[in-house]
Amino acid sequence: MQSLNLPSILTPDFGLLFWMLVAFLVVFVLLAKYGFPVIVKMVEDRKKFIDESLKNAREANEKLANIKSEGEDILRAAREQQAVILKEAMAARDNILKEAKEKAQREGQKLVEEAKAQIAVEKENAMREIRSQIGDLSIKIASKVVQRDMEQDKEQERFIEQVLKEMESAR
Repeated sequence: MQSLNLPSILTPDFGLLFWMLVAFLVVFVLLAKYGFPVIVKMVEDRKKFIDESLKNAREANEKLANIKSEGEDILRAAREQQAVILKEAMAARDNILKEAKEKAQREGQKLVEEAKAQIAVEKENAMREIRSQIGDLSIKIASKVVQRDMEQDKEQERFIEQVLKEMESAR
């Protein structure tokens, strides 16, 4: 077999390996003492910030859901109150209409009764006047009949009719 001659970059010397190891350990110790705690702290701070942001986002979502639920409850209550107010308004309207109708009927009945009473009074007055006129007429007829001495019934009847016609034309 033939030995392979690799370039020296691929086959380092023992001394080079030793110093590389020493330099690596020095850098690792410095990083472990000063760098890693800072990096770990920054990562933990970032993790806390992200956790708090997620927690705040969840709380905001819950508050938003609660606000939405409260808004729906308020809207539902407002609709119920609107329905109650409309129902009360319709009942008040119906009550006002009923009262107005009853009042109109009472006043109409009162007017009818007053008119009937007035008609009765007028009728009574007319009857009195007619009776008075009949009495006057009877007295006049009787006085004329008595003044005139008539022997025949037909002449008396003609005379009474003539007096009645005169009375009617005098009106």
